[in-house]
Amino acid sequence: MKPLHQAEQAVLGAALLEPKRVAGLTGWLEPDHFHHPMHRALYAALLKLHQDGHPGMTTAADTATSLSWVNDAVAEAGQHVRGLTSAYAHSLVRACPRPRHAHFYGRMVLEGAIHRRVTEHAIRLHQAARTDAAGGEVEDTLHYAQVLTESLTDLRSRWGTEPRSAPHGSTPSPADTDHRPPEEKAVAEERLLLSALIARPDGLDEVAPWLRPADFALPSHGRLYLCLTALHHRGDPIDSLTLLWETQRLGLLADGTVTSDEVRDLDTGISSGSAEYLAEQVLRASLLRVAATSARTVRDVAEDDALTPGRLIGRALHALRPLDEVSTRWRRATSDAPSENHPAQPPSRAPSARAQAARARSSRPLAASRPAPAPPSSATALPGLRTIHRNHA
Repeated sequence: MKPLHQAEQAVLGAALLEPKRVAGLTGWLEPDHFHHPMHRALYAALLKLHQDGHPGMTTAADTATSLSWVNDAVAEAGQHVRGLTSAYAHSLVRACPRPRHAHFYGRMVLEGAIHRRVTEHAIRLHQAARTDAAGGEVEDTLHYAQVLTESLTDLRSRWGTEPRSAPHGSTPSPADTDHRPPEEKAVAEERLLLSALIARPDGLDEVAPWLRPADFALPSHGRLYLCLTALHHRGDPIDSLTLLWETQRLGLLADGTVTSDEVRDLDTGISSGSAEYLAEQVLRASLLRVAATSARTVRDVAEDDALTPGRLIGRALHALRPLDEVSTRWRRATSDAPSENHPAQPPSRAPSARAQAARARSSRPLAASRPAPAPPSSATALPGLRTIHRNHA
C-alpha cells in the first residue's frame, strides 16, 4: 500500500475518531484532494456534518466519538458512492496512528493532490497543443495554459509557502529539449517569410517587434532572420549579397550553418506573400511547440514524488515562463488595436539617428567624410583680418 493511500486513511480515521479534527482541515483540504473515490465521498460527508452542526461535534476532546457520528457520515457518503460500510469506517479509525497528527496527514494528502493535479493539467495542455497544431488554432492551448497557471497559483496558496525557485539550469528551455525534426510545412513557411522580407524589407517594421529568431523551427532560418533584423536595424540595404555578407560576419558560412546557395535562393526578387501573415504562422507554430515542450517538462516534474510541493510548483512555474513570453508576443501580434505603450508607426517613418549614421558609413567614401581644409586666403584665417575685409567691402 502506498504512503499516500495510508495518509488518506489516517486523516479520515482521525476525523471519525475525534470530530473536532475536522475544524482544522476545513478551508484548505478539499474532497477532490483525495485520490480514492470512497475517501473523497466520506470526507465530503464529514465536512457536511460539521457544517450542519452535528451533535458529535460537541463531544469532549478526550472522549471517543459517538456511534451516530460514524453512522451518519457513512450514510451521507453512501448516497454518492457504492460499497462504503460502517465496518470500513471503523477500519479507518484503526489505520490512524495518532489522531492529533490529523493536520499533518492532511498535508500529506494535499501534497499528493498537488502532484496529481499538476500532472493532469500538464497532460491536457500537451494534448491541446498537439490538437491545435493539426487544426491550425491556438485558442485551446492558450486556455489550458491559463488553467495550469491558475491551478499552480491556487495550490501554492493552499500549501501556504512560497515556491522555491528552480536552480540555474535545472529546467531546460523548450528549445533545448525538443529535438524532433521540424515539419515540412513549418520549414516551407519560414522560407517564404525570409524571401518576403528580402523582397520587401519594410515588412520588418511590422514583424520585428514581436518575432524572434528562436521562433523559427529550423535554427539556420532563425540565424538568417537575425541577420536580416541586424541589417534593418543599421539601415543597411537588404538583398541576397548584403545578407550573405552579414552571414559571413556572424560566422554562419564558416561553421556550415548556411551556404551561399541557400542565401541566394531566398532572393526571388518578388514578394512571396504578406510578411505579417507568414510571420504570424511562424509565431503560432512556435507557440504550440513551446506549449507542448513546457507541458512535457511540467509533467515530468510533477511525476517526481521526491519533490516537495514548494519545489514542484517553483519548477513548474519556471518551465511555463517561455510559454508565457511567447503567448504575450502572440497577443501583441494578433491584436487589432495598437497598445498604449506601443502606438502604431506611421506608414513612412524617418530613419533614426543611429540608422542614418550606419547608412552614412556604408555609402559615403572615407575621403568625402572629412571636411575640406579652408584656403589660406580665407577670411577665417585670422580674426583680425575679418574687420579689414568688411571695411573694404
